Amino acid sequence: MDRIDVHKLADEARFNGFHGLVLFWGLLILIFDGYDLAVVGAALPSIMKDLGVSAGGAGFMASSALFGMMFGAIVFGTLADRIGRVLTISICVALFSIFTAAAGLTGDPVTFSALRFFAGLGIGGVLPVVTAQMAEFSPLKIRARLVVLTFTGYSVGGILVALTGKQLIEAYGWQSVFLAAGLPLLLVPFILKTMPESMPFLIKKKRDAELRSIVGKLVPHYRLPQGAQFVVPASEKADETPIRHLFQDGRGFSTVMIWIAFFAGLFMVYALSSWLTKLMAMAGYSLGSALTFTLLFNLGAIVGSVFGAWLGDKFNIKYVLAAFYALGAASLALMGYIKSTELLFVVVFVVGASTLGTAVLAYAYAGGFYPTAVRSTGVGFAGGVGRLGAILGPILIGGLVALQLPLEQNFMAIGVAGLIGAVAVMMINHRLFASTHHFDATLETVPSKAVTVTP
Repeated sequence: MDRIDVHKLADEARFNGFHGLVLFWGLLILIFDGYDLAVVGAALPSIMKDLGVSAGGAGFMASSALFGMMFGAIVFGTLADRIGRVLTISICVALFSIFTAAAGLTGDPVTFSALRFFAGLGIGGVLPVVTAQMAEFSPLKIRARLVVLTFTGYSVGGILVALTGKQLIEAYGWQSVFLAAGLPLLLVPFILKTMPESMPFLIKKKRDAELRSIVGKLVPHYRLPQGAQFVVPASEKADETPIRHLFQDGRGFSTVMIWIAFFAGLFMVYALSSWLTKLMAMAGYSLGSALTFTLLFNLGAIVGSVFGAWLGDKFNIKYVLAAFYALGAASLALMGYIKSTELLFVVVFVVGASTLGTAVLAYAYAGGFYPTAVRSTGVGFAGGVGRLGAILGPILIGGLVALQLPLEQNFMAIGVAGLIGAVAVMMINHRLFASTHHFDATLETVPSKAVTVTP
């Protein structure tokens, strides 16, 4: 009987319409996900004024969704390996759409924070699952670029907030930008109908007909042998306790380093996402000008993500990622000292490329580090632990803002995290990077097209 390694099929496939569909859904979902997250940062000055909230209280309000994201990343990342990615993604989209919209109907900080916590479950949960989905189906040669291209949706969502936030807030109040976030709920039936399911999950559930359909789309010109058996490498087979695989086969120390790197990267991203508009307003810029900085920050993130992914596919992605963390630290250190508005625009662009761009690249790296069967779990735990940094960032910077410290000290406090992230990445054992060796020593391996093995 012919045995077909589905991972090898995905690795060697050529990009086609099927990959385009996976990319489309991942990109679109993360656009809305990014909007839902960035909307608080854009509305924060208006919320503080309208609800009479102090800087410290606003930091906790901004962090409420991040608490939810921490739990969401861990719970849904692990759950996806048990109930399937498509259902998990649909649940997450419903959660962040409903509860972000509901936050726009509140009038007190406590209710607002509670609703944002539940929205955060979906916002945080969808990230690792979409990462795992894109990483699984992407051809190996362009995997990092496709994963990062998917994540540019996150920045596009932030750009949408920057472009529409000022007009909506001034015309209809801060509540309007939250109510608009309910629209993605309409996508859920289409996600359930058209998004492909993970192949190892289908093998585990013995859904052979569905798996054959996906393989036919993944490699249209490959003729499946009659009665072929689909397999995954023995080292990547799923079981009922995927969490333990994060610490097996020498991955334990590197897993902890990945967690620290995520903590540092998300600390920088969410400190800036929540407070960049307010910090620039404190520096004397109007709301419109401050939102322009947010726009440049997210544009820089897109360019940095795509460029970093290209470098990661061409060179060793570990060293590319470490360099991006270090660049983030250096550019943030410059932020508070630049007086020229034009030069500051350039530096903010670089900051976006080397902070949010770095966080996106870190997701791509983690998506390739772990075996496919536990990829959602591995990325989910990394993102979940990283949310501790995301939570601490807005709170810490809120405290510094309340102390009325010099502007440059706020930015330098954020930049220290970049140095920590660079050191953590350099300590990861890159030889364990799963995407560089999709094979099973128990199966005969033969060149390229011979993805079947006949006993």
